[in-house]
Amino acid sequence: MQLSEYIGFDATGLAALVKSGEVSPQELLDCALAQSAKVNPKTNAVCRSLEAQARHQLESWKPDAPFAGVPFLIKDGVQDYAGVPTSYGSRSMVGIVPIQHAHVVRRYLDAGFLVFGKTNLPEFALKAATDSKLWGRANNPWNLDRTPGGSSGGSAAAVASGVVPMAAANDGGGSIRIPASYCGLLGLRPSRGRISSGPAMGEIWSGASSEGVLSRTVRDTARALDVLQGSEPGDPFMVAAPTEAYASAMLRDPGTLRIGYTVQSPIGTPVDDQAVAAVHDAVALLRSLGHEVQEQGPAVDGNALSRSYLHMYFGHMHAITHMAKRAGARSSDFELLTRILATLGANTPSGTFVAEVDAWNTYARALGQFHTRFDMLLTPTAATPAPLHGAADLPAAQEWALSVLERTGIFGLLAKMGLLNGMIDQIARDSLAFVPFTQLSNLTGTPAMSVPLHTTPDGLPMGVQFIARFGHEDSLLQLARQLQTARDWSQKLPAWVLAAR
Repeated sequence: MQLSEYIGFDATGLAALVKSGEVSPQELLDCALAQSAKVNPKTNAVCRSLEAQARHQLESWKPDAPFAGVPFLIKDGVQDYAGVPTSYGSRSMVGIVPIQHAHVVRRYLDAGFLVFGKTNLPEFALKAATDSKLWGRANNPWNLDRTPGGSSGGSAAAVASGVVPMAAANDGGGSIRIPASYCGLLGLRPSRGRISSGPAMGEIWSGASSEGVLSRTVRDTARALDVLQGSEPGDPFMVAAPTEAYASAMLRDPGTLRIGYTVQSPIGTPVDDQAVAAVHDAVALLRSLGHEVQEQGPAVDGNALSRSYLHMYFGHMHAITHMAKRAGARSSDFELLTRILATLGANTPSGTFVAEVDAWNTYARALGQFHTRFDMLLTPTAATPAPLHGAADLPAAQEWALSVLERTGIFGLLAKMGLLNGMIDQIARDSLAFVPFTQLSNLTGTPAMSVPLHTTPDGLPMGVQFIARFGHEDSLLQLARQLQTARDWSQKLPAWVLAAR
């Protein structure tokens, strides 16, 4: 198979070619490795090779598996591959080697995927930009001067540059949907508990995070969800299994959906004209397809939600840095942002942390009330197209001052005295200004997707987000299929990637 042919297929199409005997898994793996060799020096999407493991898979590959022989990449965070460090993009974690696969990785392998590498991410998946000190920044294939987003930015860049048709991701605050928007892909975040986070963890980030994929077609996302969904022994709770396979459920007509929409940032920050245009364009398309669309959002206090979200970060960063230090990590192994968040977590009363996590129920109830009137909520996925590298970084003087305060212990003292509450609000506002729309789904546990319907005048993709009721991934997939049929995005790739064929 030629690279020009390989790039044109989705994962379902490649699996069909293998099953029919038209191509071999070896050919597909060679194509994926060749494409990665061409584009990865520009994108820095793949941070760790698992070629030897993939070659070993070929010795006992499973011809009847749903994705038999299809090359695949997993994210270097949460998705443990036995015998290989899971770095989380941090120098503090490179010496910690899991002894067993994560359940989600085992399911990918059982599905026949040839896992030949791990993808880049920001340290501990904390940011909407993939730029860790360990692996270096990843670049957006649509414009190499811009970020592919985060935290699943490496996976998105790999798919958008034709290395693989679909890649693994996870989403604790928008980490599937934001890169999908920036890179012109479909990104579905499933309901809380739909896919097991075990065995190393029960719930990731207090249940805010879900596993999923980034893909170019709805059918790939649906079939991947069929492979991944379901609980494992010891999971904290079980979500009712779907009544039919998502691959068949997505083929059903969604009927007339009632969709509320808003273009207002929930935290009062600016929203780019192109993000607004993307939603208005989607509204027109939805109405042309027969759906009922009304400008209306849920009654959620966005600023309170952002504080609850950040407090979850504080607590979990304190816990994970403490764990890494017990395993031998030094403070200098962590990036400044991680150290700042961990210090805030160490000096936040446990009662405050519990109260902020308990507040998630308030947002879930408000969204639930919205869903008594509307089937879905439509928003921009992100407030802007993919930002230039460094656009969300702290000013150099502020970063220096924070570094001094943190290193000398003064920052921790101020936090303990409760004198940084205003700074916490500012951190929440600044860190979420580019991406204020996605955290609602994470804290409420509801499924959401970013659909690549819009392109800016200068050629950058922009997604729009749909949030559905808990457990209704089938409705999202049905709508996504209808939208892809109306405005197919599956063959859109950056010009330099197509030229490289």
